[in-house]
Amino acid sequence: MGNQMELSFPMSISTSPSVLSRRCIVDDMPPAFERPKVAEFFAGIGLVRLALERVGFEVVWANDIEPIKQRIYLSNFGSADFHLGDVREVFGADIPNVDVATASFPCTDLSLAGWRRGLAGAGSGMFWEFARIIEEMGERRPAVVLLENVPAFATSRGGEDLRVAVERLNSLGYWCDLLQIDARRFVPQSRPRMFVVGVQSRVADRPVHVDSVRPRHLVDFSSRHSSLLIQATPLPGIPHGEHCLSSVVERFKSADAIWWGADRTEKFVHSLVPLQAERLQKLKSGSSTVWRTAYRRTRNGVALWEVRADAIAGCLRTARGGSSKQAVVEAGHGEVRVRWMTAREYARLQGVPDSFNFDAVSSNQAMFGFGDAVCVPVVEWVARHVLLSMLANPVAVAS
Repeated sequence: MGNQMELSFPMSISTSPSVLSRRCIVDDMPPAFERPKVAEFFAGIGLVRLALERVGFEVVWANDIEPIKQRIYLSNFGSADFHLGDVREVFGADIPNVDVATASFPCTDLSLAGWRRGLAGAGSGMFWEFARIIEEMGERRPAVVLLENVPAFATSRGGEDLRVAVERLNSLGYWCDLLQIDARRFVPQSRPRMFVVGVQSRVADRPVHVDSVRPRHLVDFSSRHSSLLIQATPLPGIPHGEHCLSSVVERFKSADAIWWGADRTEKFVHSLVPLQAERLQKLKSGSSTVWRTAYRRTRNGVALWEVRADAIAGCLRTARGGSSKQAVVEAGHGEVRVRWMTAREYARLQGVPDSFNFDAVSSNQAMFGFGDAVCVPVVEWVARHVLLSMLANPVAVAS
């Protein structure tokens, strides 16, 4: 067998029968071994599942309300585990015995680009439904829960939303670790995301210090709310790899119809402010072909394009509306070409292999799914270094 990692699971960590085998082999795991089981809420197109299964977890139940996302999910994972419908119509008794429950609940009311209604909003307020379902599971509650959302979760309503969310998880028996990771550590995309990992044991000392996954504002939050059950799981440093758009962009010939025509490209160039225009001219004059991403923004009622200075993409968004879509700029050897980013590039920027299938939907629908999803290698890192550690070592430390 190939490279393996062997873990022992004490009987006390969960009431779920799935851990009673007491041993788990991850990575090159043979089917004979029991794997930690997962319920995936707000599953989207299944990228959390893709990350978890790389590490050795088994998703046995998933839910989302979007039919478009369901079609992509089913194309890659089948229909046996996916339950399409409103999470408000899901109850604890519907969930099988699992070791982990994940929730990438809507960011619409937490995001700086949204209405900032916080957990009182109709979208982000779905967190409360997740918590209700976990409570309804009673003694079958999973040993670990994982929340994923935008960094503004920590600042929404002056930090009150994060406080009440952690307090709610505490009431369900979970000690929480607060993390923030930017996808640019793994792929050429700037996509910071916050994770709240809850475990039904105190597995680390309370002091929380600034490190590669715990920025100052999360440490300060922990200090301000000493009554909350917050801990800092010992973790390795996050990777510092250099990532470039050239590793993900699709190559198209200069005559390909995907490129914008001369008039549209000229309008794009003329919309750039002097600093942006100078940046593009330097790229155009270069002796090698390079790629940059560009966003269209409205400044004082005028639509302007902005070209990134670095060779990574901005944070992918749901492709609904022109301002949310990114363009790809190809420049060098005295030429400039511009086109919209493709669905496959969206997938690659989320760390998804080219074998991932989204033929069942249109290109815009696929971009909607990917823009609203997670970066696979980020979740994989969290699963490998946090979730597995919590499941394998649930020994409470002294208070």
